Amino acid sequence: MSQTIAPRVRTLLLLLLAVTGALLAGSAPVSAHAALTASDPQQGSVVKEAPAQVSLTFSEGVAMSDGSVRVLDPKGKRVDTGKTSEQGTNTYSVKLHSGLPDGTFTVTYQVVSADSHPVSGAFTFSIGAPSTTSVSVSDQEAGGGVVGGLYGFARYLSYAGFILLVGGAAFVLACWQRGTGERSVQRLVVSGWLALTGATLAMLLLRGSYTGSGKVGDIFDLALLSDVLQTKTGAALVSRLLLLAAGALFIAVLFGAYEKREDDEEKGDLTFGLSIGGFVVAAGLAATWAMAEHASTGIQTGISMPVDVLHLLAVAVWLGGLSTLLVALYRAPSIEPAAVRRFSRIAFGSVAVLAATGIYQSWRQLGSWSAFTGTSYGQLLLVKIGLVVVLVGIAWISRRWTARLSQAPATKAVKAAKTSAATPVKATAKTSAKASAKTSAAASAKASAKASAKASAKTSAATSEKSERSEDEDREAEDEKESAAAPAGGGDGKRATQLARQRAAVATAREKRVRDADPLRSGLRRSVLAEAGVAVVLLAVTTVLTSTEPGRTVEEAEAATAASSQEATGALAVDIPFDTGGKDGKGLARVEIDPARVGGNDMHVYVQRPNGKAFDIPEVKVSFTLKAKDIGPLPVVPDRIATGHWTASGVQIPMAGNWAIAVTVRTSDIDQVTVDKNAQIG
Repeated sequence: MSQTIAPRVRTLLLLLLAVTGALLAGSAPVSAHAALTASDPQQGSVVKEAPAQVSLTFSEGVAMSDGSVRVLDPKGKRVDTGKTSEQGTNTYSVKLHSGLPDGTFTVTYQVVSADSHPVSGAFTFSIGAPSTTSVSVSDQEAGGGVVGGLYGFARYLSYAGFILLVGGAAFVLACWQRGTGERSVQRLVVSGWLALTGATLAMLLLRGSYTGSGKVGDIFDLALLSDVLQTKTGAALVSRLLLLAAGALFIAVLFGAYEKREDDEEKGDLTFGLSIGGFVVAAGLAATWAMAEHASTGIQTGISMPVDVLHLLAVAVWLGGLSTLLVALYRAPSIEPAAVRRFSRIAFGSVAVLAATGIYQSWRQLGSWSAFTGTSYGQLLLVKIGLVVVLVGIAWISRRWTARLSQAPATKAVKAAKTSAATPVKATAKTSAKASAKTSAAASAKASAKASAKASAKTSAATSEKSERSEDEDREAEDEKESAAAPAGGGDGKRATQLARQRAAVATAREKRVRDADPLRSGLRRSVLAEAGVAVVLLAVTTVLTSTEPGRTVEEAEAATAASSQEATGALAVDIPFDTGGKDGKGLARVEIDPARVGGNDMHVYVQRPNGKAFDIPEVKVSFTLKAKDIGPLPVVPDRIATGHWTASGVQIPMAGNWAIAVTVRTSDIDQVTVDKNAQIG
């Protein structure tokens, strides 16, 4: 039995690892909820006199410590005091030393957003006039690297553990109370508890390095761990561990005292108590995510947090129950059709709750239809919605098999009786004493093979079944002869034990063949296995989605940045995404034109990676075309003054109009692309 199941289980595990690797390792480092919306001095601006401080404004509150903001002169020397302070709503500043020279200065920052994700970035400004700079901003983003990968995997494992723990326990209590005595179900639920506990401990240790240096050596730094415990995320993780201790007691009672209860009234009272206690623990565990991540920030947090708890519970009941049903169909000797019917109804209710809460959360995190396709969060959400639709479709097929399975006892009572008579393990043990029982067992096995052949309507399968059963009978007969001869020769207990194990294995194999011959159970098992495979992919996408900056925040940050730039200088700023198609070819080209009017203009081009850091590329070209007047393209070749920063002076715009600004970006010797965007100039 285990040899047949193992390849399928291994396939599912490989799928899990492959999808997790593709989504966690192949994707860009974490984009956080908070975004830089304004700065003083502004990005790329040229000021006449050295400022006394540098101020940063974010889209939401952030956690910032001394050293979170650094200002470097053209030679790479720090010119800030290191002390950060809060200046207003979501605005933070760091003071600068006096007597700063002219040239281009680089500002780097690394903070933690209110929804627990690290945020980092860099920009430049100039005093007097732009100059070259020796500062090279590292491509390593906060939350990336080895530590970021480990933390991301721990997040995935924590979600998976929560689903198996809560969903498995709910399935047993609500649908299949006899399952408390099944070893395979017990192992599944306990594995969920172990996975969630281990992942939570790992996240506590990794958290300090994840939001800080990103160094592996800092994982076991007790000072960093102490700092983590004082944060909102640290409090949530500690609360989760305390709830898991209560969860361990729940599991002990569920698979211990509860399973041994025989009195129906006592068992009913214990079921009620476990249901209430289990719900409290499960809701508390779900709340540890809601209180520390996206649901705790943004608009309507008083509604979004309980909605997020319901969403997580619905996911766990559906997917965790599905996993438990899959284990029962493969490993348990039998499962009552009534239990499958009950789970089908509960799963339908969970999907309804999931849809309602998901729609609300999607509206809250996106804010507009354009964010569906224009942001990474929206694109991932579309993938998730597609996977849910596929999963619901497969679930509908499973419900059809469930309906047919529930009718099987009434329409196939005779065949069921023959099947049950074909697999008596205890009878196999008794045959070792009497050789005459062998004939009865063989007849029963043949009857079962005939019933199975009729049910599957496959003649070749029936022939193979009989052949295998004949071999089993021959082996069993030989074992019985040896068993009968063993006591006469001195009672070899070791040999008798070995023969008993062999007979048990034969009986187990016979049981499995009989179960596999049932077309209804086999069909339901295949559809549930397909559901589980899609669920693995869905869980991986959801994990990445929770670490991605919501579409609403992205659009609000872009609007705030554009408004701030226009208000301060009257300059035009145009952001144009690009993808040269090669490795590491994605980024954003930001074109700023000052004062954006007819005549001479100063132009700055900032080329950034998707994570907001400067992109060191070999060449940038810009051209302007006014199609309405058939003017252009007017080429401009800017000069490189810093990593990812290009500039040109005296750019002539001959007349006002809606100009097409085309930017040609070359990221390697062969990878190049031209992208454009229209903007009103003059």
